[in-house]
Amino acid sequence: MKILNLHIDQFRHLENLDFDFTYQTGERRGQILDKICFIGQSATGKTGLLELIYKHTSNIINVELIDNTYLAGLDNPLKNVNGEINLLIGNEVLNLRNNKIIFKGESYKFENKGGSITPLIPYQDRSETFYFKANLISDKNIDIFTKNPIDLFEKYSDQNEIKLEYLLKNKIESTTIFDDEVDTEIWLTLLGEIIQYRKNFTQKMSELIHKGLLADTKKLSSEFQKWQKENPNALEIFAKKLNPLLEKLNIEVDLVNTEFSIPIKNKRTDEIIPIQNTSTGTKGLLLSFLPLFKLNTTDSIILIDEPERSLYPDMQMELMDHYQNLAPDAQFIVATHSPFIAASFEPEERFILYFNEDGKVAVRRGTSPIGDDPNDMLKNDFGVNYYNKFGEEAYKKYLNLKEDLAKEQDPIKKKELLLETVKLGDTYNF
Repeated sequence: MKILNLHIDQFRHLENLDFDFTYQTGERRGQILDKICFIGQSATGKTGLLELIYKHTSNIINVELIDNTYLAGLDNPLKNVNGEINLLIGNEVLNLRNNKIIFKGESYKFENKGGSITPLIPYQDRSETFYFKANLISDKNIDIFTKNPIDLFEKYSDQNEIKLEYLLKNKIESTTIFDDEVDTEIWLTLLGEIIQYRKNFTQKMSELIHKGLLADTKKLSSEFQKWQKENPNALEIFAKKLNPLLEKLNIEVDLVNTEFSIPIKNKRTDEIIPIQNTSTGTKGLLLSFLPLFKLNTTDSIILIDEPERSLYPDMQMELMDHYQNLAPDAQFIVATHSPFIAASFEPEERFILYFNEDGKVAVRRGTSPIGDDPNDMLKNDFGVNYYNKFGEEAYKKYLNLKEDLAKEQDPIKKKELLLETVKLGDTYNF
């Protein structure tokens, strides 16, 4: 499922807005955008747009039909759509407009009737929407990563309400919101293979020790290597995805330590750092990377609000590349305040929300090229003067010096003005 376009008649304070989520130029003209970036000052509605897209795509995927003729449910929230949305599902376009859905050449309306219920979209054709909110980083979400994997296995195996053996084999199929209170069962499902490996690893090492192989390190190593070929470390592939970003912080996922499900190591000291003691940015990377690594994101829509949270600019610059590497067949939709994140998008992939002369929210596409200087991005797409009052005063002084320099006839004074102009220009890179 991918979103083709969206028209909003009325949603909160947003009125009469059109979004065409297709490429406008080049060889890919008319094709659906791989990624979408919403930019705009606070209160223009970026987060609201993510919520709207999540709400309607997750509802559409679960729409049911009565006798294959009518849309079920008088209370279905899709009835309250004030606008139009077009989604590509498989090779078919689904159109929702004013309480009516057109799909595969058939038109359906909501009716309060009885009859047999069937899904509009067959289960095999469904793909999901995953929404990572800006408040994802929380103590509750991090808590499970602070536990020993064996303790987790023992604790949740004993609880009737959470059947760990089922969770370890389960796949998250439904649309999911990742906010500050993600259900523990979801994290257990995502960590399932890692927890199972840790349990099997501990059991195997105990078995080898009981065989008396501690005295024969060569045979111990040989036996363990043979076992590991048949039981690959489930954490290794994930580490290859996350470590390229973590190395900028001089940390990495450790493959040897068994104290935590995903142990983090200081590369300089080899010291294991409890996840609760890592930076906020590191926690955010873990909480977003693990779901994208484990979930089936083929043809999914992935919504991310403020992906730049607590990340240094050098990490922000590469973040979208890493996300797309984790979910190459998904359509990413992000809302950001960061020119470094925005620079990862083509200009036609950026949608800038702004207040027009009437105080209404309007939208335009970006202009700065992909990878543009963040200062140019701020000026061209964010509409921000990136000099504060001190910078503006310095720039005015610089222009005045250049003007005085051009008028000055005295060689000595001219030299003094030149030196002052060059010094000021070098200081501010004018």
